Amino acid sequence: MKKLVTSILSLAVVAGLGFGTALAQDEHAADGEAHAEGATPHYPINKPREVDWSFAGPFGHYDKGQLQRGLKVYTEVCAACHSMTLVSFRTLEDLGYSEEQVKAFAANYQVTDGPNDDGDMFDRAAVPSDYFPPPFPNAQAAAASNNGAAPPDFSLIAKARGVTRGFPQFVFDIFTQYQEGGPDYIYSLLTGYQEPPEGVEVPEGTYYNPYFIASASLAMAPPISDGQVTYDDGAPETLDQYAKDVSAFLMWAAEPHLEDRKRTGFMVMVFLLIFTGLIYLTKKSVYASKEH
Repeated sequence: MKKLVTSILSLAVVAGLGFGTALAQDEHAADGEAHAEGATPHYPINKPREVDWSFAGPFGHYDKGQLQRGLKVYTEVCAACHSMTLVSFRTLEDLGYSEEQVKAFAANYQVTDGPNDDGDMFDRAAVPSDYFPPPFPNAQAAAASNNGAAPPDFSLIAKARGVTRGFPQFVFDIFTQYQEGGPDYIYSLLTGYQEPPEGVEVPEGTYYNPYFIASASLAMAPPISDGQVTYDDGAPETLDQYAKDVSAFLMWAAEPHLEDRKRTGFMVMVFLLIFTGLIYLTKKSVYASKEH
């Protein structure tokens, strides 16, 4: 009987997987047909590609070398348009930088402070307690410089962006603790620019990207290309590597205490297992001499 139940459950899981895969294929095909015919498809047209991140899973951790490279990509490329106003310079010590290095890094930026004794605001060199200054004075100025679309702040972008994963994938995500939807999406978006398919027209001033979550094209031009940023550690200077590094850095910016949270969660689970065992042994001890 037990073998029969196990077989039935196995068949049900296989059937569910097959149904889910077929459903995803049909949905993707339908999106492609709708896009080609000019109808409104579901976005993104292509689901984000999954990347093997070091911080994935219950025992995941950040790769500090990758985070340092991602910071370099952000400062040399992304910071020209995207702010990160919720991240302070002093938190960069978590990436492996010394206090002196953080001070020198912060000093490269100018921040507005004041008022002074005369009641005026003034500019000064940033210090570690300051936050990354925005590249534009306000959202209107940002939009005016970027085809009418203000670039979003990057402080929490890796947690704010994500694509819904359908059945049966979301069931497995519960057990694998999949939380990398944001980095997967950012990586796919940065590497997903391409020429629009035949018969597909995109508005002037926009760029076709089937991984964009809101439409088939976006106002941001391809921001980075091979060889644009120089690495000091010998890592490949390619678009693929740049996209992975900056995506990991933005995940850290959005959740800098991820490693502590995972360690705490593991210790809590161990405690609960031990506590459950002690409760069971106590129950056996208490009722051992009782008549049933």
